[in-house]
Amino acid sequence: MSNTHALPHVLRKHLSAVTRRHFFGQTGLGLGTAALTSLLDHPPCIAADGLSGLPHFAPRAKRAIYLFMAGAPCQVDMFDYKPKMKEMYDQDLPDSVRQGQRLTTMTSGQERFPIAPSIYNFSQYGQSGAWVSELMPHTAKVVDDLAIVRSLHTEAINHDPAITYICTGHQLPGRASLGSWLNYGLGSLNEDLPAFVVMTPSWTGRQEAQAIYNRLWGSGFLQSRHQGVALRTGADPVLFLSNPPGVDTNTRRRMLDRLARFNQRTFDTYGDPETLTRIEQGEMAFRMQASVPKLTDISGEPQHVLDMYGPDVQQPGTFAASALLARRMTERGVRFIQIFHRGWDQHGRVPRDLPNQCRDVDQPCWALISDLKNRGLLDDTLVVWGGEFGRTIYCQGNLTKEDYGRDHHPRCFTIWMAGGGIKPGVVYGKTDDFSYNIEENPVHIHDLNATILHCLGIDHRRLLYKFQGLDMRMTGVEDHSPVDGILL
Repeated sequence: MSNTHALPHVLRKHLSAVTRRHFFGQTGLGLGTAALTSLLDHPPCIAADGLSGLPHFAPRAKRAIYLFMAGAPCQVDMFDYKPKMKEMYDQDLPDSVRQGQRLTTMTSGQERFPIAPSIYNFSQYGQSGAWVSELMPHTAKVVDDLAIVRSLHTEAINHDPAITYICTGHQLPGRASLGSWLNYGLGSLNEDLPAFVVMTPSWTGRQEAQAIYNRLWGSGFLQSRHQGVALRTGADPVLFLSNPPGVDTNTRRRMLDRLARFNQRTFDTYGDPETLTRIEQGEMAFRMQASVPKLTDISGEPQHVLDMYGPDVQQPGTFAASALLARRMTERGVRFIQIFHRGWDQHGRVPRDLPNQCRDVDQPCWALISDLKNRGLLDDTLVVWGGEFGRTIYCQGNLTKEDYGRDHHPRCFTIWMAGGGIKPGVVYGKTDDFSYNIEENPVHIHDLNATILHCLGIDHRRLLYKFQGLDMRMTGVEDHSPVDGILL
């Protein structure tokens, strides 16, 4: 930096600002990386072993799989059995139940809010006696491995802010996602695959699904190396991973070596840690050229395992195929796997679309839990299933005996968890007869995320990142805590 006075004034000002900005917060990283680089034979990269002092305590789970049902599953048609509603078919939802709750624009103009009981049969399963509808016959077989939480709630009432909220801890974009926080705090368990992988499989329910955005697995204010890597279907599971025609592995290696030297010079001049991220991304991509094809090749899986996941497992891009890949990733040390399954936004035609959505995920979810358990992986793998909010007991649009729709409902919804750190065979929380308000053990989505972090050995109050003068954390500034009632 001794020659900066010879640079134009604007550039000198920029370099000075960069130096001040990163001196206290990032100098340790830069010097540590440079020191590490001098000890390595291969091009420089950032060490991916997380923060010192983490985990805060012995974790029950080493990794997590989050099965996200984007669009909000109908809890009253799947897990939250409300038999009294059959007696109230087409009666108006009492004002004493609604309590003036704000509504979406899709039902706020309705003259009536007629109660629409579920048309699906429910039965009790397992030692826990959990009620599960006929839509989820395979999931019902593993209820004694699950903790079913029926009392989740959130403040967001529309999809995009609600999904952003539960995935990043804030309704507005710009925050780090849960997987990015885990990558930042705990680092990677492997060298050849990303620590955080995302899949967005196909769906067979309502095709006019809500869009999802890569900010849901983005790193926000954290360094970009912590963001999730999207795994796609087709010839290129990861964009730009394959070598172009005429470029072989040796040529690619030489190109990366030269590029790494250029980037290192840039870092030495400007001190921006994102330059080091570029080096690491290049190295990771090079290793992934060998590891990703091995990951996605399921030809060596035994037939009985393929049969567990169902007929869709052989079709790339389905939820079943993604669930099997998730199990294969756990074996390869991927820290956090998130599967976003779209199409759960049933504002109308629930009897047509919801069964299709359930068929997409029911057998693969059972297979994933069973497969992990059979391999001894469930004890240290946390599995989470759920959406961004619930759905109303009253009908959106016209109500008939054969057809109904449901609007968004943030006051209560159901998720389930299983595996590392979670008490099996538990039904936690209770809603009223209308599945509208919570009567026992409310769980905020920040409590859910605090629970996930706890299972992985993290005190959510102590996982912080200084940004814009604030100590940012995944679970906000309010008083939230892990849900003790479902923890081992």
